[in-house]
Amino acid sequence: MEAEALSVTITVPASADAVFAVLTDPASHASIDGTGWVRETVDRERLTQPGQVFRMGMYHPDHPDGRYETANQVRRLDPSRAISWATGTEDAQGHLSFGGWTWRYDLAPAADGGTTVRLTYDWSDATPQARKVLNFPPIGVDHLENSLRHLAGLATA
Repeated sequence: MEAEALSVTITVPASADAVFAVLTDPASHASIDGTGWVRETVDRERLTQPGQVFRMGMYHPDHPDGRYETANQVRRLDPSRAISWATGTEDAQGHLSFGGWTWRYDLAPAADGGTTVRLTYDWSDATPQARKVLNFPPIGVDHLENSLRHLAGLATA
């Protein structure tokens, strides 16, 4: 079976608390994004618990509407160690649906006093419908590398 996840790791010269603070602030996600698709934060409340939903204004030239909104649900939140979320949509009645892909950041102390950060984009649970619409993975390793560089810049600012 072909791998259905991409991962990239970087060492950030900042504490895990500083990195985690950036990741749990939805207002920073457009600045972290390595694709340029995340445009604005709709929900600005800090991420504090699994199940919490935060929405992002997006843009992609191949999306039927160009501009669209995602509803992201926090799946794991282990302070200063890990955070992950599933990306999906929300209909007019407030019902959430997810396509089966997740974003995950794992943090660990680095030998030099900084933080090793691993970013994983995992589409292994992508639904058949999502697989018909999207060509997985819709991003490359370079986008993950860009995201980690942006995160490092924000965490050390």
